[in-house]
Amino acid sequence: MSTRPFSPLRRALLLAAMLPFVPVHAAGVTYGTHGMALFGGREALYASHLPMFHAPHDYQVILRVRLSDARLDGELRQRLDGHTALWTIDPEKFELDRLAPAAPAPLRAFRATVVQGHFEQGGKPQYRNVEIVVDEVLLFRRLSPQTLENASARYLQVGAGRLRFLVKTIDSRPDFDHIVAYRAAPGADSASVTVPKVGLKQPSARELAAALEVPAATIGGTVYFHTDDLR
Repeated sequence: MSTRPFSPLRRALLLAAMLPFVPVHAAGVTYGTHGMALFGGREALYASHLPMFHAPHDYQVILRVRLSDARLDGELRQRLDGHTALWTIDPEKFELDRLAPAAPAPLRAFRATVVQGHFEQGGKPQYRNVEIVVDEVLLFRRLSPQTLENASARYLQVGAGRLRFLVKTIDSRPDFDHIVAYRAAPGADSASVTVPKVGLKQPSARELAAALEVPAATIGGTVYFHTDDLR
């Protein structure tokens, strides 16, 4: 019987054949990098997915979130509180439909870089590779790719305390993504409001205040307004 040792190539092939077979998970149609606008303050933090009318980004999603590191979470809330400057989240890739309320394998947390400014437009990273915990899914709806015109714009109220945000429901094509901060009176109604829509023109603070039946001075300003990805 030959006692000649195996060649390095044959030895490598034999070792590979002995390894257990691990099936490769096929990425779903919503797998990708899902950038988000980040807003809030001391009371809460929120993230709004930056949507488009095509996969894998054709969902409007609003989350209540927090950083798992309590010290960084408190610091971030303080930095955002009372300000309308844009912050964004540049997350690791994941399947967006895992944020659906009835998802079989719901996404509870993901890692991301938190950016002051827009992460794709010269924003400055502030917190790298942090864990973001999803505490609540406030809105999850798929967008229709069909051309549709609406004569009004409906805004959801996000938050139940004094610092609240109006987030436009994306229900037309073309449309605009719009987030506005405002200071609510104690115990104010949290129902959605509707204002007239004129093309892709941003509604004025006066129009939003009238819909809320509050003084125009309570509208804090725009956190995010974008049209290019929703044509």
